Amino acid sequence: MNIVNILSRVDHTLLRQDCTEKEILALCDDAIAYGTASVCIPGAFVRTAKEYVGDRMKICTVIGFPNGYSSKEVKCFEAKSYIADGADEIDTVINICDLKDKKYDKILEELKSLKQVCGNKILKVIIECCLLSDEEKIIMCDIVSRSGADYIKTSTGFSKGGATAEDIKLFADHVAENVKIKAAGGISSLADAEEFIALGASRLGTSRIVKIVKEKSNEELSDTSY
Repeated sequence: MNIVNILSRVDHTLLRQDCTEKEILALCDDAIAYGTASVCIPGAFVRTAKEYVGDRMKICTVIGFPNGYSSKEVKCFEAKSYIADGADEIDTVINICDLKDKKYDKILEELKSLKQVCGNKILKVIIECCLLSDEEKIIMCDIVSRSGADYIKTSTGFSKGGATAEDIKLFADHVAENVKIKAAGGISSLADAEEFIALGASRLGTSRIVKIVKEKSNEELSDTSY
């Protein structure tokens, strides 16, 4: 798989608690230069980033992040606010407490409400696989499939584990055809990216792939300089 294809699936991500506006704008510059699918940034920077990139790059942000246990009403308010600021895509974290308590209808209702708020904007659902059993992951595949959400996503990158090949395989086997897959957390090489795409991931949440490609480009330029 060529690098351009991989980059076109990357949500170029910066969600550190201490990130700065300068870093966010540099992230946007790199995303545009390397043709990523979007930038994934904290909600506080959405308006600034959208004004900066215009129509040159999609803006993705996160809600209920990273713990997921804020109320449906709060998540819907967040989504509505950030969409008004210019967000094109919303990544939400499920209420994992509700999943552990088997409150499946409540999770479904929340996701349906969020999709209604998002309308034609993309909604991705983070289920934080590292905290779930395989049975719970399969249940979430069904709930996400019935919710109208566009993607199921492995991880926030803020818990004890990230994307795994096993989880992408499980998603691919259990989500409906209308649901796409996003792998996120710990994607640290082009080999990782290729593997997850081959297994069924349409998006990759990562801060590292663009850096790797930039480094490779710089090395190639160095090798050909006189």
